[in-house]
Amino acid sequence: MRAKQLLVCLALTLAGTSTIAAKENRCGWIQNPTPGNYWLDDGEGSWILMTQGSEIEPLGMENMPDFTTGDFVQTNGYYGYACGCIEAETERSSDFGDSFLGRISAIYAVKQVPIGQCRADKALPSPE
Repeated sequence: MRAKQLLVCLALTLAGTSTIAAKENRCGWIQNPTPGNYWLDDGEGSWILMTQGSEIEPLGMENMPDFTTGDFVQTNGYYGYACGCIEAETERSSDFGDSFLGRISAIYAVKQVPIGQCRADKALPSPE
């Protein structure tokens, strides 16, 4: 009987705290309009990577390449946007208001692709 109670308690604990985050590939506009602000706009909506002044950043942020060396649109000095795909883990949350679906919590790989690929994708909003 005691073993059964322990198993039930363990199962309830794991159910309440365990979330398995799977890698997913998200493609769209990678925006960096000002220092310390990054987000991704894909076909579902916007995902925060970083916000200026916040200490929260995704694991693997060092995997973000220097987009200015590729197909990049400058909108504010050295800042702007590029088109790319991010292999990442996401966390959906309404904590960010209506503007964002959630945040990218881990970045495994990033591939910059030609701007034309995002411009041709009808599911993506305009980056400007």
